[in-house]
Amino acid sequence: MAHSTPLLRRAAVLGAGAMGSRIAAHLANAGVPVLLLDLPQPEGSLAAKAVAVLLKGKPASFYDPASATLITPGDFEHDLPQLKGCDWVIEAVSEDLAIKQALLEKIQPHLGSASVVTTNTSGLPVAAIAAKASPELRRRWFGTHFFNPPRYMRLLEIIPTPESDSALVAAIAEFARRRLGKSVVYARDTPNFIANRIGVFSMLTALRLTQEQDLTVEEVDALTGSVIGWPRTGTFRLADLVGIDVIAHVARNFMESRSGDAGGGKLPGFVEKMLENRWFGDKTGQGFYKKDPADPKNRLALDWHTLEYRPAQRPKFPLIEMAKNAASLGERLRLILAADPKKDKAAAFLIPLLTGIWDYATQIQPEIADSPADVDRAMQAGFNWELGPFAMSDAALKDAAPPAAAIRRHHKVIRGNPGCSLVDIGDDIAMLELHSLKNAIGDDIVSLVTQTLMPGSEYVRDFRGFVIGSQASEFSVGANLMQLLLAMQEGEWDEVDHAVRAFQHMTAAIKFCPRPVVVAPSNLCLGGGAEISLHASRRQPHAELYMGLVESGVGLVPAGGGTKEMALRATDAAREASGIDPTANPIKFAQSADLQHALRQRFETMALAKVSTSAAEARALGFLSPADEITMNRDLLIDDARVAAIALAEEGYAAPQLRVISVAGEAALANLKLGIHLMRRAEYISDHDAKIATHIARILCGGEVTPGSHVTEQQFLDLEREAFLSLCGERKTQERIAFTLKTGKPLRN
Repeated sequence: MAHSTPLLRRAAVLGAGAMGSRIAAHLANAGVPVLLLDLPQPEGSLAAKAVAVLLKGKPASFYDPASATLITPGDFEHDLPQLKGCDWVIEAVSEDLAIKQALLEKIQPHLGSASVVTTNTSGLPVAAIAAKASPELRRRWFGTHFFNPPRYMRLLEIIPTPESDSALVAAIAEFARRRLGKSVVYARDTPNFIANRIGVFSMLTALRLTQEQDLTVEEVDALTGSVIGWPRTGTFRLADLVGIDVIAHVARNFMESRSGDAGGGKLPGFVEKMLENRWFGDKTGQGFYKKDPADPKNRLALDWHTLEYRPAQRPKFPLIEMAKNAASLGERLRLILAADPKKDKAAAFLIPLLTGIWDYATQIQPEIADSPADVDRAMQAGFNWELGPFAMSDAALKDAAPPAAAIRRHHKVIRGNPGCSLVDIGDDIAMLELHSLKNAIGDDIVSLVTQTLMPGSEYVRDFRGFVIGSQASEFSVGANLMQLLLAMQEGEWDEVDHAVRAFQHMTAAIKFCPRPVVVAPSNLCLGGGAEISLHASRRQPHAELYMGLVESGVGLVPAGGGTKEMALRATDAAREASGIDPTANPIKFAQSADLQHALRQRFETMALAKVSTSAAEARALGFLSPADEITMNRDLLIDDARVAAIALAEEGYAAPQLRVISVAGEAALANLKLGIHLMRRAEYISDHDAKIATHIARILCGGEVTPGSHVTEQQFLDLEREAFLSLCGERKTQERIAFTLKTGKPLRN
């Protein structure tokens, strides 16, 4: 890569609690060896126990469990001398000023002369923690406030002191941005910094309004979710996830230091009682919600008047239902603000909540941050708000441009349609930007990608490389199932056949384009989205990649070349593992244990609709190649893909040739069918699952042919299309598609 980041050979984290251990895990995700220290214990190291907990935790803290080997556990009594070899030392012990000061004094003699030392305090004065340290250490000291869990939460607040060396601060900020994938925001050294300051004010305001208007926890969660651009968990469910004790600690710090901000007062009595009962949320099994002991699938909600639990309700507000149909957050907010709070229950809550937050952000912004934009970025990255308070209030007055249009706003759009645009992103690289709803792949995307990338097109002549990506939250949820289902229900089989052929032509255009095509997948990359990625010259994935060929979940097989590509990858993996040349010894290769193993792995991945939980796991599942580099910061993904396309072009890129491979044939197919039969007998899969799995097995093995037979890529595509069309005619497949469109979940019928 052309990018450079500061050299960080080794880091240390002081404190192996939930936060410190997860910071260590994310440093390990970035490939950095980490020393993790905590108090010694007679029965074993606290740090070692923390690593063991991390390996079992959900959601996973590691991209790859093997990264845990980069963490070296130790304790404060025996291992402080090892700090001398650490370039970055992060203090993450209890939120107690005296404890932090004492630890800093204890470690100071053991630090390297150039070690950067930072604190992960969530709100204590950063300068005060190091007040007794030497002037030289204070020069290398500042705040780095991670949000929990560090792997998933993008925000890193950096809090310099007046004595901090600006070059060191900038170096850590750049490392965090590029290697740790953080959205870095500089904050002033004020209580709770930026995100927690506004986030806690928002929560305290919501609590106050809950009591004043006598609302239930479910009602408040329905009002404070996605309809206003906040996480769909809402206020109270989010508190359970984060930890009510954690929120209470930050809130008390907030109220003690800035009581006037919250209009005085304190935490409501029912919250104090919950804290006494140790009802901290999910980590203790109950908080504002808990699972129904009689039926764990059901959830109970807290009645805050009585502190007793009752079945959770799904409240309905006519204003919210109407607002959900609006095309943008700005339009939703305008509908809410236009309602009469004297006549509408939802408006009576939301109008004072939102306007109170906007007024408060305006009041304190000069104190906590350099600009309103910094406040907005902090709330977006730290609390997953769609828009920060300033952008939100602007959108309520005049609709803001959608974030997905950012690339098109700043670069020349060459051509486009509702689902896709071709954009000149500089250095003779063009981007095919997907921007349909959830980036579902329909006729518009298929036609534009094919026309752009096919040999002989004017765009292939004009540009030296291409990127396929998106600014939306997900890369693609796959093919447009609604279009497909309508054609199936109307019996338009020629239309379905044409759509499959067109999709295959698109992926072929991607694979055999004379110019390099780099796909930049992030978040959801499912079904057809995964097939687009598999055919690219190179993939530049974001570290958070949830990728899978999940067609079996809707009763189908990957038919855009996905099964074919997995067969080719199995062949390549087996050739490397066995050392057998399939051209010279096709039958020996076809019967090799390495090919059987490689095929079985890919078969299970597709038949069971496995989805990676990270880019690292996507590599293990065979979706990524060893040459595919991973981007940690989502904001840098498209630029990294552009740089990769430039590098391939400058290396003298040549498109691959159509392949002919020696296939495992009927013998391997019989083995896979036996496995399918055993899974069905064990009732692990349904009859329809077995039918789908048999189609997948048949394609992977090249059909019912003699082992060692030669099969072309086109023949694989023909097998895919035949299986796909056959399954389209099945009633159970149509039921699966309809169920998924309605619920977003797979149906196992």
